[in-house]
Amino acid sequence: MEPVFDQFYEKYHQDLFQFVFYMVKDREVTEDLVQEIYIKVLKSYSSFKGESSEKTWLFSIARHVTFDYFRSQKRKRNRIMDFFDWGEKGESIPDQNAKPEELAIQSDELRRIYQLLDKCTVDQKSVLILRFIQSFSVQETAKILNFSVSKVKTTQHRGLKALRKHLDEMDQKGTEK
Repeated sequence: MEPVFDQFYEKYHQDLFQFVFYMVKDREVTEDLVQEIYIKVLKSYSSFKGESSEKTWLFSIARHVTFDYFRSQKRKRNRIMDFFDWGEKGESIPDQNAKPEELAIQSDELRRIYQLLDKCTVDQKSVLILRFIQSFSVQETAKILNFSVSKVKTTQHRGLKALRKHLDEMDQKGTEK
């Protein structure tokens, strides 16, 4: 069982941690949820049928654990959105290979994008994070979210359109000041 854990940890830990962190925006909660995900993986690995890639299977488990966490908070949907308030927590996971000036620009850009993600639906956020931050294919995203391929494409299109609209509004407000 230990080699399975080592393999998953080595290959996927950074991406898994970032995915959960982008969803919950709290480092301690992320650490707890990632631990829970690994426990579920270890318990259910023997039943993994290989119908999808291991990474897709892992992120599907991560999605379920993360959404179970949100449900366990016993709050209305509007309260769940509080978890996506980037401005207060202000943490990010930068690319370790970038130069300091690139990190500063990335950090500002990421902060803007995360603020705008707050204005998207939970489904749009999930699709955009998986597709553009985690670099999953449309098919992998569909499997992880249990969506059809066309629903992923539609949700992605609507999410990008919403982000563009809000980005334009943010830029417009910036030039008015």
